Amino acid sequence: MYDSNIDWILAIVSGLAGIGIGALGYHLLNANVARNQKVRQRLAEAELELSQVKDALNDHFARAADLVASIQRQSQELEQQLSLGADRLCDDLQIKRRLTPSDDLASDDDASPAVPRDYADGDHGTLAEDFGLRREEETADAAQPQPPRY
Repeated sequence: MYDSNIDWILAIVSGLAGIGIGALGYHLLNANVARNQKVRQRLAEAELELSQVKDALNDHFARAADLVASIQRQSQELEQQLSLGADRLCDDLQIKRRLTPSDDLASDDDASPAVPRDYADGDHGTLAEDFGLRREEETADAAQPQPPRY
């Protein structure tokens, strides 16, 4: 009879230990889930805030571009108004020249200057020291005209 009590006690203790280990495991896993949910929520809030900042920044740049275009247009209108006023009212030629836009200045603004290069023409390699210099043979040949060959 003593042996049967030990079996029952062992079964009850094993069941209680299993329940305890299961509860501990559930608690630990549930804590990670709750922490992950908090991290996901913070991440979603940060992404929302970032998208709002990006939208505000895009709106800011669009408005700034519109304002710059408006300022440029108003500047051109003012320049034209000054030019017309100078043509009609001003007697001094120097002031008229300064205020009247010339075609030369307009063409210079349209044509962009050549981009500086960091290499020399030809097959002498980059930054050749003899770039733009004529050789003695070429200058001697250019000085003495050669008769045509038939």
